Amino acid sequence: MNERPGQWLPRLSEVGDRLAEEWHAIRQARNAAASSSAPAPGDLRASDADRDRIAEVLREAVADGRLSMPEFEERLEAVYRARTLGELATLTTDLLPEEQQPLRLGSGQVSAFFKKEHRDGRWVVPAELSVTAMFGTTRLDLTDAIVQSRRVVVNATLLFGGLEIHVPAGVEVVRVTKDKTTRLTRHPADPEAPVIEVRTGGSLGEVKVKEPPNAAAAAAGDWTTGLSHRRDLQRPERPSAA
Repeated sequence: MNERPGQWLPRLSEVGDRLAEEWHAIRQARNAAASSSAPAPGDLRASDADRDRIAEVLREAVADGRLSMPEFEERLEAVYRARTLGELATLTTDLLPEEQQPLRLGSGQVSAFFKKEHRDGRWVVPAELSVTAMFGTTRLDLTDAIVQSRRVVVNATLLFGGLEIHVPAGVEVVRVTKDKTTRLTRHPADPEAPVIEVRTGGSLGEVKVKEPPNAAAAAAGDWTTGLSHRRDLQRPERPSAA
């Protein structure tokens, strides 16, 4: 069989994605009881900023002809009636591809097999998130995310792959391996901000954290301007960092 070099890469990526989905489904079933108290992403209450995001997409759609004026008025009215993120998200599903949606309420996994994959913008971060990178790179941007827990556990499987996490000022990121815990953020953490715990075990890969360049001089609490979390949750004890 004659194939050009690199022609097999897309097929490997597809196989890897399917394997990651199956593994995530197994892990999700195991953790269903433990996470039953957390609301589904679509059931979370929407903020005024979330409504404004959707309204802006609708204005662009009516301006370029994707929506008629009656459709625009109907959807805009629904925007300001909406109470939950799920109600808002349905209003733009036929206007933009999934990766460009103003609200992303999808699955709790990010997989990159021989490619790059990312989560950014306004997306819901579950209490436990599975990340897989095999000869690829995954990027998690939490700058404007909605976090469902004061401690987010990222189970990262890295095989000659990389994980890059972008955080706002005040958020702490630690990496937990088999024998030690290492603090990855350089600047002081806000005691009220979420803790991102990256568990990598014996993975062969790199974890990088990107902080705002002026984080050292930023006042405590600046993370609240973008990233949100459920304030009714108790603050967990921070893992000891090596």
